[in-house]
Amino acid sequence: MSFKVAIIGRPNVGKSTLFNRLAGRKLALVDDTPGVTRDRRVHPAKLYDITFDVVDTAGFEDAPASTLPGRMRQQTEIAIREADLIFFLMDAKAGLMPDDRTFAEVVRRSGKPVVLVANKAEARGAQGGMLEAWELGLGEPVPVSAEHGQGMPDLRDAVIEALGEERVFGEDEDADDEIAVSEVLIGEDIADPDAEDVPAYDEAKPLRIAVVGRPNAGKSTLINALIGEERLLTGPEAGITRDSISVDWDWRGRQIKLFDTAGMRRKAKVQEKLEKLSVTDGLRAMRFAEVVIIVLDATIPFEKQDLQIADLIIREGRAPVIAFNKWDLIDHPQEVLADLREKTERLLPQARGIQAVTVSAETGRGLDKLMDAVVRTHKVWNSRVSTGKLNRWLEGILAHHPPPAVAGRRLKIKYVTQAKTRPPGFVVSCSRPDALPQSYVRYLVNSLREAFDMPGVPIRMALRTSDNPFAGRARKKN
Repeated sequence: MSFKVAIIGRPNVGKSTLFNRLAGRKLALVDDTPGVTRDRRVHPAKLYDITFDVVDTAGFEDAPASTLPGRMRQQTEIAIREADLIFFLMDAKAGLMPDDRTFAEVVRRSGKPVVLVANKAEARGAQGGMLEAWELGLGEPVPVSAEHGQGMPDLRDAVIEALGEERVFGEDEDADDEIAVSEVLIGEDIADPDAEDVPAYDEAKPLRIAVVGRPNAGKSTLINALIGEERLLTGPEAGITRDSISVDWDWRGRQIKLFDTAGMRRKAKVQEKLEKLSVTDGLRAMRFAEVVIIVLDATIPFEKQDLQIADLIIREGRAPVIAFNKWDLIDHPQEVLADLREKTERLLPQARGIQAVTVSAETGRGLDKLMDAVVRTHKVWNSRVSTGKLNRWLEGILAHHPPPAVAGRRLKIKYVTQAKTRPPGFVVSCSRPDALPQSYVRYLVNSLREAFDMPGVPIRMALRTSDNPFAGRARKKN
């Protein structure tokens, strides 16, 4: 039987470091800046022979609910309510702070089992902080070093003592499988999705969707609207999201894994180390997604950064879908929609026919249409065309518009075959690949896209030449 452990404490006590240690990989951003974590993050974890779900939370701060720290605190309070066990972290090096005492009282009122964890216990002078920790009235502090992995056996024993062996070691045959699946989906050593060819569209596997865009475009609000709960921290402030947070969701019986990402500004404007880490984390989530929803602010769409984000997604081979958000703020929707369609086709020719949907995350309008577009695009991204159909199509193309002559010599295209999916990739055998003009390659891609109904996804086309089998014999005779 699985259980959930929430890690809480004031800012900068090492919650995310301990979360990464238990999860077995660096998932949460870690920095010396207080308050890096803002959303709560859940991940399967393992502490020796104990398996459970661990929840990373924002630093607990005493602030009005209307402020950003106040909304962060509300997310932490939700994590406390949902948890079976609480790891209350304090900084043994710094000793007790007033906030530690305040939040210890909040934890006591929750009535949940608590393990008091004294982090940074390896530091000089930490013994004094350990003694102070007894004043919280949460039992004996467990000295650990989340950064160096020290004290983990004692932490394991404390978990068993807090919950009991029957609760900790209850039958849970799927626990190891869940961890393995999570490592495959999110782990740093993940294999590139482009490396494997998928012969058929498989709806049984969770569909991985990353939501990206500029700051304040409404990405977190959109995810909250899709799943129907305030799962992610939102507000009028730009740049609230820092980590790429994954959310599991069931849509019409289909398992979905949504990844919220930090807003991506122009590289020249990204100066702070923390923002660079956030953007890097978001790019990583995007690269390991299957479909990427590009959220554009409908009131100021197609800024230069929007186009750069879209181009990056297409170059990475992901399946893009555009969501024009904040549609409830548009005064003349028909005129604006016509203009957006024209700009989409003109500014994103490399993904001709890309699915674009108008939505309002605030009112919930257009969300079903958005998910329908996501599923359609995902199917196209996984589509395969038989070699026979491809070469019959090629015969018609060559008869209608043969490749141009280069330096007086006609180029010969022999055959075409599909080498991979996700995204669709094709190999064209021709006499002189280096001489075939890029304009003709684009013509082949666009014709293929139209003939086999592959709108809006990247299409790869590699040119190859077949060696002359008699060339070697001719050289030997000479």
